[in-house]
Amino acid sequence: MAYIHSDIGSDEPKARRVLARARVIAPCIFTLPAGSEEWKDGQAILQAVFAEVPKTGTRRTRTLSRNGTSMSFEASGMFTIDEIESLRGLCTPPPVATGAPVGSFPTGGVVNRLWPAGEDA
Repeated sequence: MAYIHSDIGSDEPKARRVLARARVIAPCIFTLPAGSEEWKDGQAILQAVFAEVPKTGTRRTRTLSRNGTSMSFEASGMFTIDEIESLRGLCTPPPVATGAPVGSFPTGGVVNRLWPAGEDA
């Protein structure tokens, strides 16, 4: 069962914006079985994003100053990199470690003359 706005927060338009963006980031989270551990993990991430979304009109504000005091706002997207990776991680298995040697050296040639097989130095 897909997430609905009430699974994320009480402000329907804001929750729908979070869900719409999540659909772009990790569409497969909407196919997770409702109530499963992965579904609950996704819900927790989406609720955290919902709680941090700035008020309408403030997200583009970078600096505000008056009479020697100032406030700065970080202009960024709704989701952090960690949240994006976490949502995507619910969809795909973790990557397999790579970098292990594959194959073997040819039996003849320059390499075999420099490092003969089976001999210890």
